[in-house]
Amino acid sequence: MTIRILIQAGDFDAAAEVSAITQARRDIGAIVTFTGLCRDEGGRLAALELEHYPGMAEEEIARVAAEASARWPLDAITVIHRFGKIAPGAQIVLVVTASSHRAAAFSGAEFLMDYLKTRAPFWKKEHPIEGAATDWVEARDADDSAMERWK
Repeated sequence: MTIRILIQAGDFDAAAEVSAITQARRDIGAIVTFTGLCRDEGGRLAALELEHYPGMAEEEIARVAAEASARWPLDAITVIHRFGKIAPGAQIVLVVTASSHRAAAFSGAEFLMDYLKTRAPFWKKEHPIEGAATDWVEARDADDSAMERWK
């Protein structure tokens, strides 16, 4: 089982991340990827700013990735999350799960994304096209409800 967690300012290459996993192992039967993008929120958003505590964020995401690997027979997990100001349309997060079978890969990826949306130690601030930056954005009720199913 390989777990790779990166928190970075720069962009990422999802295809290269998948290739790194599949080149290392030939017994993988399924790869699920999720790429989260910055929305423009109906044309009103200039950027989304993400902050984190270096070290703590990686450690906490690795802990949850280990929990996912204990729940499902996963062969590899990659989570890359960006920080800083991110423009609409740009990539924010990548989750890659690999397994012998698709069900485990899908469930693992969903679990990790539900966690990242609700509990990961990131703080988000919206920067609208007009006006000053907003307060820090709270998790949405729908995201909290999605996370509840894993308890």
